[in-house]
Amino acid sequence: MAQVTLTVAGRPHLVACRDGEESSLRALGAMLERHAATAQRASGGSSERTLLYIALMLADQLSEREANPAAGLPPAVLERIAERLEAVAAALEEPAED
Repeated sequence: MAQVTLTVAGRPHLVACRDGEESSLRALGAMLERHAATAQRASGGSSERTLLYIALMLADQLSEREANPAAGLPPAVLERIAERLEAVAAALEEPAED
């Protein structure tokens, strides 16, 4: 089992993960850290409340994506979906052969 040290809001946290998942865990830690400064200002510097505010910010983003799913998809994915739908529509419009 691997271990990764994540630094969030200036505090190190040792987290265990499966072997090979270290880079994914570091990316998640970086996501938390991007919200840390805002959360620290909002929490008055309390480390426990800072983590709570980070969690609330991420929950808000998740809620927004669930409410507006297309907004969370990359443009390339939306383009591929549109191309497939156009192909289906074109196939449906073709006259059936006997």
